[in-house]
Amino acid sequence: MSSDTLERIARNKNVARAAARQLSMEQLHKLAEVVEEVIEQKKDEERQRQEEEAEKERKRSEILEAITEAGLSVNDLVEEPPRRKRGRPPKNASKA
Repeated sequence: MSSDTLERIARNKNVARAAARQLSMEQLHKLAEVVEEVIEQKKDEERQRQEEEAEKERKRSEILEAITEAGLSVNDLVEEPPRRKRGRPPKNASKA
């Protein structure tokens, strides 16, 4: 079964019912168990991602607070990149 077929079944209740009619009760129960496991895995992954984002934000806030307490700003920590010269170099610059 391709992912396109699964997406079609997930989007349309009638298509899902038609597909389910082709399965035995045992197969339907097994499918329900597998789908429930996948849902739980997705929930766990999302929960973990949210926890990681919260931790990242907490660390960011701590760093910004420490910078502020030191009397600095974020711009003080970033060196300005060297400025490029605009325009073309003189024609005779390489001969000298």
